Amino acid sequence: MASAPGSVLVVDDDPAICVVVGEALRRQGHRVKTAASIRERAALIKSFAPDVLITDVMLPDGDGLEDIAAIIAQEPGINVIVLSAQNTLNTAIRATEKGAFEYLPKPFDLNELTRAVSDALAIRRASETDGPAGDAGDFGHDGLPLVGRSAAMQEVYRTIARVLSNDLSILVLGESGTGKELVAEAIHSLGQRRTKPFVAINMAAIPRELIEAELFGYEKGAFTGAHARTAGKFEQAQGGTLFLDEIGDMPMEAQTRLLRVLQSGEVTTVGGSKPVRVNVRIIAATNKDLPPLIEENRFRQDLYYRLNVVPIALPSLRERREDVMMLARHFLERAAQEGLPRKTLSDDAAQLLMAYHWPGNVRELQNLMQRLAVLSRENVIAADVIRQALPVDMMPADHGVTADHLAGAVREWARRQLGIGLGQPNRALHDDLLAVVEPVLLQEVLASVDGNQIKAAALLGINRNTLRKKLTDYGLDPVQLRLAD
Repeated sequence: MASAPGSVLVVDDDPAICVVVGEALRRQGHRVKTAASIRERAALIKSFAPDVLITDVMLPDGDGLEDIAAIIAQEPGINVIVLSAQNTLNTAIRATEKGAFEYLPKPFDLNELTRAVSDALAIRRASETDGPAGDAGDFGHDGLPLVGRSAAMQEVYRTIARVLSNDLSILVLGESGTGKELVAEAIHSLGQRRTKPFVAINMAAIPRELIEAELFGYEKGAFTGAHARTAGKFEQAQGGTLFLDEIGDMPMEAQTRLLRVLQSGEVTTVGGSKPVRVNVRIIAATNKDLPPLIEENRFRQDLYYRLNVVPIALPSLRERREDVMMLARHFLERAAQEGLPRKTLSDDAAQLLMAYHWPGNVRELQNLMQRLAVLSRENVIAADVIRQALPVDMMPADHGVTADHLAGAVREWARRQLGIGLGQPNRALHDDLLAVVEPVLLQEVLASVDGNQIKAAALLGINRNTLRKKLTDYGLDPVQLRLAD
């Protein structure tokens, strides 16, 4: 159960973080104020008297951790949650030593943060009544319906924050299963239209001849089976948000009529003659690349510009592998809350999940976790169970070549080189090995991110300049490798 609402002060010099965190907490019913500096924080602690303080470490006017102990001493019962982009052990230790209730490294998961606030409030109220604090895992949260703390997802969160206070049209791009509808729901539920309807329609799931009737409604007798006037999705979403999923599958004739509605703000039903004024926010989504469809005259360019005012590109799961385990545990926990057996993952199983390339993205991972929650006989899900559940022809590469196999190959290579090199004490075996292995690694990583050097450098854990130097050193031509500059 969720904790009772409380007062929360959010301190961060990034306005986007203040907006997203503030809106998510207000949606839970909390009273929220924000500040961007230590000075503002001090003033609001006195005037607002928050139950929970969420604060960044690096603030424009100093170290946000410096006076945390004093704040806790002066404000009995306040719980402090520390956020920091300085993801070091020293920062975590300092936060703990200062008496912080929780420390979350940036980029953080919003659901985890809102859950920490609920836990902090529950513990505060329990201490006020001298009752038991309860199990922190029982407290719910109503933050964004998105999970992940990867850099790619943090950029998505930032974009969501920027569009909450306006009605600009949004085009959500991403592969199937990445969570495009969840983004639309988040924008609606945290935005200024949240008290009005959220209506979704999937263009790929409706017969072409019925799309206009579904979108714009129809009059009695407009066609066979039209027994009464029926409002379309635009009218159903009046005042709220209309989510047009798989917009790339919309027929050209329906695109023309949709464009007219977006330009005029009026809908005319099929078989009708009197236009109806509509006020809706449009969020569209597609897993297709629309510019090539425009060149092929399969998608209207003017409609594309109308929809693509603010694009939000969702990363595939293989592009945010650091989120895989957070998502897996989230789905197992949700399954347990829905009455399925509670399960956890072994370390070997976790490694297998991280190595898999997830063609079905987050949706595939969610389905797998639900299936394993039902079918796994043990409380701890083992790697063998994961292997049986994944398609045989899509198994991770390490199913055939394990770390032990790789280590064995290096051992044999080293022994062979040492045998060849007797009497040559100045041979640089380390450099020789790198010259064999590193070019292969560079090419494979670059291929996995379609040649994007920035993403490749991030996966390799090196900076872009180092990557470029290595490519030059090994004579790897970025043009020939089709690398993106």
